Amino acid sequence: MSAAVSPEKDRFERALAVGRPPNVIQRFPNSRALIVSGKVVDRALLAKGRGMAIAANARNRFVIYGALRAAQRANAPLIIEIAKSEGGANAYCAVNLWNMATFVDAAANELGVTVPIAVHADHYGIKGPADLERARVEIPSMFDAGITSIAIDASHLPDDENLLASLELARYVPSWAGLETEVGEIKGSQGLSTVDEALFLIRGLNAHGVFPDWIALNNGTTHGIQASDAGIQVELTAEIHRALEPYRVSGAQHGTSGNSFERLRRIAAETRTTKANVATALQMISWGVRVDAFGNAVLEDGAFVRAPGAGVSDALWQEMIAYAAERGWSGGDYKKLNLPFEAKLWGQPPEIRERMIRGVEAFVYRLLTEVFDAADTAPLAVETILEAGSHDPGPKAERIEAPADWTEEKIRERARSIDKEEGPEGDFDD
Repeated sequence: MSAAVSPEKDRFERALAVGRPPNVIQRFPNSRALIVSGKVVDRALLAKGRGMAIAANARNRFVIYGALRAAQRANAPLIIEIAKSEGGANAYCAVNLWNMATFVDAAANELGVTVPIAVHADHYGIKGPADLERARVEIPSMFDAGITSIAIDASHLPDDENLLASLELARYVPSWAGLETEVGEIKGSQGLSTVDEALFLIRGLNAHGVFPDWIALNNGTTHGIQASDAGIQVELTAEIHRALEPYRVSGAQHGTSGNSFERLRRIAAETRTTKANVATALQMISWGVRVDAFGNAVLEDGAFVRAPGAGVSDALWQEMIAYAAERGWSGGDYKKLNLPFEAKLWGQPPEIRERMIRGVEAFVYRLLTEVFDAADTAPLAVETILEAGSHDPGPKAERIEAPADWTEEKIRERARSIDKEEGPEGDFDD
């Protein structure tokens, strides 16, 4: 007599049968990892309310393992991501936009992970015509490699060009995939996004049948290591989200490192944010660098402080420091160590590799259960799949804007009257 199958196991098996997108099935035909559209994760956190999924930035594979273990323990869906600047054609990380899904799938199968996982191409940046031309080929190639969600980020461009580029590239994103858009380049306390800017972008997309799952704002954060606690502007974020309610777009919170847990709890509780990116803190923790209560790496006399008994071996850390010093790298430039040291990191003894993963796992688990309020939301993601009977839960919104009001000519005319705050010039990529 065969053993009875538990209801939870039965639901997982049914979700696995219908919930994996076609590109994932083609890429990993024998997998038992529940890799899903980013839409599924967004819908689960919306169903829960006042919670955010973590989007763990996989600058190295130790982060992938640690985040997967934490999500499984917390029974929470997970997003694993890498940005174009980190893992694109000019990558400084060993994990890139074309191998990330393979790494995630392999690790999830190895660990027996059953929570839904989205694989997200973050900050796919468009800064001009050359980027736009490349994107027409690169975006389909990334989905061929197993990506299930993407952020089209043309926020570096003027508002009309941002909208027009986003409309153009949306044609290359599968309709079932998670889609994020961005307004207001992430620059910290200057150049903050406005209601006008956000409405302009979302209304223009809506008029042409493009319904993003998330919008990212410049709401007061920067990428990388933060020098101050100016931080996320909760009230501004909530105001913009209220204005966007008719369009049913969720928030994506960038730059969480450098913000207190209390402020992040407020973002989860007081705004429509369902996705929170965590990058620099996870990299540093995997290496064994001490982080403070804001997720910032701790510095003393300009040098990173190591947490006792954590992260990489002391000998390898000294080698990493020397390598950075030879190249004049300091502070946030340490991110460039990911690519040259990935193999050496995996060449360490098993107990060292385990403590690197365990450090990430502990931090992510705490975020999921104590800060983002995402624990036990995996069943909501599974329910989203089962209710749809498909890998595609469909759009949240419907068209309410008239296409005739959003022609290219009218887009350019409207853009001239947007109320916005200009930010400083500079390179703000992570």
